[in-house]
Amino acid sequence: MNPERIMQFKKIDENNSELLIYGEIRKKNLFEVFLGEDTDEGRISALELSEILDQIDTPNLTVRINSYGGVVSEGLAIYNLLKSYKGNLKTIVDGFACSAASVIFMAGNERIVPESSLLMIHNAWSNAEGDFNALRKAADDLEKITQPSVNIYCSVTGLPENKIKEMMDNETWITSKEALEMKFATSVENDTKINQSFEIQSIRKLIIKNKELEKIIQESSISQNNSLKNDAWASFFNKKN
Repeated sequence: MNPERIMQFKKIDENNSELLIYGEIRKKNLFEVFLGEDTDEGRISALELSEILDQIDTPNLTVRINSYGGVVSEGLAIYNLLKSYKGNLKTIVDGFACSAASVIFMAGNERIVPESSLLMIHNAWSNAEGDFNALRKAADDLEKITQPSVNIYCSVTGLPENKIKEMMDNETWITSKEALEMKFATSVENDTKINQSFEIQSIRKLIIKNKELEKIIQESSISQNNSLKNDAWASFFNKKN
């Protein structure tokens, strides 16, 4: 393994180890294989993580995540590898845990989302070409590829499958408060220990404002509909013959 990859793991003391997943979740691409080096130092694959886990001899492991996600198969493999860890596993979102990274986050016995961090869940996606048969098969395949992630979210949170699928269809961003309420997280942590990039802070603020705007629009729509219904009934009962 490349020494730079090992730097993602460190032994804190005799009882605690820490692993960082701070990049894309994927294997090396052909360009990286040809060059013999990584273009993303934070990148991690299931094989590399399995080699790291073999080195861990502490009863507690903390996995810190800041990733936009990556390849579904790698994310599922890493989730299963972490679930097989014999000690206490804690997962923490240091910024974003999106897509496959959110699946990995679910592996923790303790799952912590700081107040300034976000999860994002969505359906698997891909590119396809060909006739209508090929495109229909591609859609059916993607639905099957998405299902294991659905099962994991449902199993951990206890939410019904239709709710999880609706959230994934809508490519849902989940705040720390929402994560705790829906049991994606087991606890929320204040931000005193978290140093996030300007990009992450800015995107988070935009997402929060968008959620607030959606809530205002929804409440306004309900109020307007109720008003229209009341006006309609009032008009009906007050009309003159």
